[in-house]
Amino acid sequence: MKIYVVGVGYKPLDEKARKILENSRLILAPTRVLEVFKRYDEFEKVRDKTTTVNDLGEMINLVRSNSDSQIVILSSGDPMFFGIGRRLVEEFGKDRVEIIPDLSCLQVAFSRIKESWDDALFLSLHGRRKRGGHSLEDIPELLERHHKIAILTDSENNPSAIARVILNTLPADQIASVRLYVCERLGYPDERITEGTPSEIAELAFSDPNVVLITRERSNGEAREKPSFGLREDEIAHIRGMITKDEIRAVVIHKLRLPKEGVLWDVGAGSGSVSIEAARICPKLKVFAVEKDGEQVGIIRRNLVKFKTFNVEVVEGEAPEVLEGLPRPDRVFIGGNSGKLREILEVSSLKMGYGIIVVNAVTLETLEEAISELSRRGFEVEVSGISVSRSEVIGGRRYLKALNPVFIVRGMRDGS
Repeated sequence: MKIYVVGVGYKPLDEKARKILENSRLILAPTRVLEVFKRYDEFEKVRDKTTTVNDLGEMINLVRSNSDSQIVILSSGDPMFFGIGRRLVEEFGKDRVEIIPDLSCLQVAFSRIKESWDDALFLSLHGRRKRGGHSLEDIPELLERHHKIAILTDSENNPSAIARVILNTLPADQIASVRLYVCERLGYPDERITEGTPSEIAELAFSDPNVVLITRERSNGEAREKPSFGLREDEIAHIRGMITKDEIRAVVIHKLRLPKEGVLWDVGAGSGSVSIEAARICPKLKVFAVEKDGEQVGIIRRNLVKFKTFNVEVVEGEAPEVLEGLPRPDRVFIGGNSGKLREILEVSSLKMGYGIIVVNAVTLETLEEAISELSRRGFEVEVSGISVSRSEVIGGRRYLKALNPVFIVRGMRDGS
């Protein structure tokens, strides 16, 4: 028999939905959805065959045990928009499940504040984070790429928590352009809309269920933002030439084969140029820029603010000691090692398991050590020698001036 998933909450049921309810043998609904459905005229006609089920696993088992009967599952809004519909289709197949949607709560929320929603990013922070999804900490970075975000919340990832993460991460001048709208109990008699700045919303408490809409004013120069890859050396703050040259940085990023998600260690980060390029290419990648020099750490922090790379965390201290406390890396780049390459590779190798390590070497001794240490730890090693010459105008004529050659050593261990 068919399994009907009927959305409720914001508009009257159509004739098809009414007949499905009347002809069903069993109607299942979570407590919160049933609370909404009780306001419908149809409830009194079907209340005797309506059962409250809050656990999804229990609901699926009830459907299986009544497979010879017509069953209706009531859902809030659109069951296929971050809703129960997806799971039911996965469990029982598209042929058996039929969806009859209502409006989604986020669609209603945008209507309430009279903003278009076709240009918004939609997120669900409800429940445990799904693979490929977003977490609370991603919101500031997402605001850099989207001027309008709509969020389904839960008790932990609530409006106040969302406002606080914006306050704690974005620079003050950017916070000023952000507005939050908290839409509480949409469709209920006590529905309420609260508009405010992040600092105002952070101090308030809100009733469940609620959704959050975030808007950000676009700056006049936003269309001319820096590219996601290909930053020039003169765009990145650095001292005494302590920066991975553009051409070398491009090869390093390529050799790292960065995953969309995961962890990158940038050891001996210097100005943070590799960290910043990696973070901008892969916004869901967590990057740890490890640097022992206090002056360099200050420069990295300036660059992170300038390029709005909120997925980079600066780790001040000397490797390999500070590496012990970092999450397991998927990729490691070693741009500087202060004579401790063997020790750094030992810690990186043990914590990594599978993955890729890239080492920059400017001396033959470092090259030899990198090859030897990676090989004996089970990495497949390849070496690229990069010689870069740049044009320079002297006396009205253009000449090529060679930079110091750099060896790029890549170690790959199965699974990378």
